[in-house]
Amino acid sequence: MIVDNFLGCRILVVGDIMLDHYVRGSVQRVSPEAPALVLQIHDENWAMGGGGNVAANIASLGGAAILIGLVGCDPAGAMLKEMNLSRNPRVDARLYCQPGFNTIEKTRFLAQDRHLLRADRESLTINEEAEAGIIASIREAAAECSAVVISDYAKGVITPGVVKAVVEVAKQWGIPVIADPKQPDFSYYRGCSVLTPNRKELAVASGREADSEEGIAAGMATALEQFGAPIVLTRSEQGISLFRPGKSPLHEPARTQLVRDVSGAGDTVVAALSLALAAGESLPKAMAIANIAASVAVAKSGTAMVTAEELAGALLIEAEPSRRNEKLGTLSLAYARREAWRREGLTVGFTNGCFDILHPGHVKLLKAAKAQCDRLVVGLNTDASVSRLKGPERPVQVEGSRAVVIAALDSVDMVMLFDDDTPMELIQVLRPDVLFKGADYTVDTVVGGAFVRAYGGKVVLVDLEADQSTTSLIARARTTHQPHSEVVH
Repeated sequence: MIVDNFLGCRILVVGDIMLDHYVRGSVQRVSPEAPALVLQIHDENWAMGGGGNVAANIASLGGAAILIGLVGCDPAGAMLKEMNLSRNPRVDARLYCQPGFNTIEKTRFLAQDRHLLRADRESLTINEEAEAGIIASIREAAAECSAVVISDYAKGVITPGVVKAVVEVAKQWGIPVIADPKQPDFSYYRGCSVLTPNRKELAVASGREADSEEGIAAGMATALEQFGAPIVLTRSEQGISLFRPGKSPLHEPARTQLVRDVSGAGDTVVAALSLALAAGESLPKAMAIANIAASVAVAKSGTAMVTAEELAGALLIEAEPSRRNEKLGTLSLAYARREAWRREGLTVGFTNGCFDILHPGHVKLLKAAKAQCDRLVVGLNTDASVSRLKGPERPVQVEGSRAVVIAALDSVDMVMLFDDDTPMELIQVLRPDVLFKGADYTVDTVVGGAFVRAYGGKVVLVDLEADQSTTSLIARARTTHQPHSEVVH
């Protein structure tokens, strides 16, 4: 899958870094002191915002990021640095500290998922020394990267000199530049490979309303003239569109019906787009991938981060039928399919075994399990695992043959091999809704049973077919075909 190719990609992110502070609670009354709601605070948390959220999304999607930006020599700046060290090992933050600069901090007060108020702290002035330091860092880091992202929030870091430096080093190393704009004239970013405005930013830059197809078309004509290169327009509930000079536009509709919070969704688009381009995808394909990533992001609350597994699962939902119907796979593919099934609201079951010689008892177990879930995943012991459990003469059939036979059953939706003595790792990764095992076990002795029950899943014991086991079949076969003793006259 394309997501697997993200692992080798390092993206340079240059931009405005901010601290996102979320204060969550509930509202049950109005203040007696003023006509204002009273928020009963339940919890609060902090996250890297702005360019930091782009970098965090890149890391979450499986890539790596070098993050260059500006912070103040203040508690918020110290928190951002500490946050990066403790939470984002795949983000190399090279933050320039400017004395007297207030680290940008946005505090959002929410009742459930409803925004009540946002309070900002910021200063918008970068001095010459800080700009020179950032440009030096860009030139040093570009050689290590496969693409560059300019994350402009109009907070002072993305100066004309910084844009010029990015364009120069990108040209030197032959890598694309993705610019997320905030300036009112898109010619500010000339020389970049692709621009990713939203409708509001397009309207500001073009002087045209961007609420209709006609308005977008008219505004985009001005925007393309300003920028001179492809523009990917994010359109919220209307999806995403690609406009290129001299070519017809391409449109991808929105992929989600659930929108909880759009905060940070644009950062997710930029992260996924940059990774896909760095991995060698075409711009239309990269845009489609970014659109699907955004559909995952907006279904979450708060500044969004999308994982590689979530994106892989969402991509599988969109995949062609032949790809979606594959049954044999790796752990990463199984995880992705599990995520896809979860997003479709399907119940996932899991069982495991050696399945050395398929017999009616196996068929009954798998059929009974599938009758109680929408999708059934089977963990299959590898040859080495079977030999450790059953002895050096086992298995009778090699793992590839056993996997093909199990996958041929209509009751089985996914087969994956595991080399451990137990399937505990698979269970922990897949988190099945139902764990199935034969009735020769008890609920307390099923491997993974306690783990599954702890998050609300079930353990179901299935009655076994009498006198059916691989061991007994092998024993009978050996007895039946044992050579007769030689008669001595």
